[in-house]
Amino acid sequence: MTSEGPASPQLSIVIPVHNEAGNVAPLHAELTSVLVGLGRSYEILFIDDGSTDATPRELSALADADPRLLVLTLRRNFGQTAALAAGFDHAVGGIVVALDGDGQHDPADLPALVAAIDAGADVASGWRQSRATVDPWLRTLPSRVANAWIGRVADLRLHDFGTTFKAYRRELLTDLELHGDMHRFIPAVLHRRGARVVEVPIASRPRNQGTSHYGLGRVGSVLVDILYLKLLLTWMGRPLKAFASLGIPLFLAGLFVALAVTIQFYWFTPNIGYGNLILAALLMLLGAQFIGLGFIAELTTRSYQAASKKKIYAVSKVARRPYAGVTEETS
Repeated sequence: MTSEGPASPQLSIVIPVHNEAGNVAPLHAELTSVLVGLGRSYEILFIDDGSTDATPRELSALADADPRLLVLTLRRNFGQTAALAAGFDHAVGGIVVALDGDGQHDPADLPALVAAIDAGADVASGWRQSRATVDPWLRTLPSRVANAWIGRVADLRLHDFGTTFKAYRRELLTDLELHGDMHRFIPAVLHRRGARVVEVPIASRPRNQGTSHYGLGRVGSVLVDILYLKLLLTWMGRPLKAFASLGIPLFLAGLFVALAVTIQFYWFTPNIGYGNLILAALLMLLGAQFIGLGFIAELTTRSYQAASKKKIYAVSKVARRPYAGVTEETS
């Protein structure tokens, strides 16, 4: 684990990669040229998310030649969200910039994202305005629909939640818990916490090497993720409200049915509606169960939030030449 010292870099560039042989070296060269021109101290963190091609060898060669390069090797393919979480945990720069390792993000757009943070934003989110000219409509159309839904759920209108190319103030990431495919929702979660999120136009380039890890097969996963986002932003911190919103109406409906049966028996006919009474009892019992589950979930959530420090990834190796002022700790 790294710790920040007096000479820590101003920028940390976090790049998750999985089977990106042929892409990492050109990307590193482009990034280095842009960062040197930017005139700020920096570090580049490549997170090898269980690559099975020549990516590890290429990253090792880059690390031998660049003292500002950190390579994190995960024990297996944990997914992009976990890889980003690993990078965020090891980044020490005041501004953290994340981008994909496939070369489709243009490093020349990085200064604009950093400038947005300098101007007062907490999160600068990339907007691939020219994506339609690079990717087929079978990818861009579902993405537009998903962006609209996510924007409504999060009450944050962004054109492009899906891109990884974003810049963050590092202090916002220190207590951020990432799970599943939550990386696309980071601006939404931080916005709900009060962060100022702005959008910055970025280029979208065609992939030169390898194959994309995304396609129509992820549509179902994205829909599930949007439902999870709704739960996360609306009810995750207060599950009692979620369960009670179902339990209380059910309980009141059962109470109303029981009251109606009682009024009918005493004022209109001496016939006891046993079927209605059973229905009333079931509704009240179901409502009470939902409310009880809400209390249990509330206690469980609060206990978990207080005690859980579990990571969603496992690092097998950290290879870097230490940056000036940055120390290495081995556990």
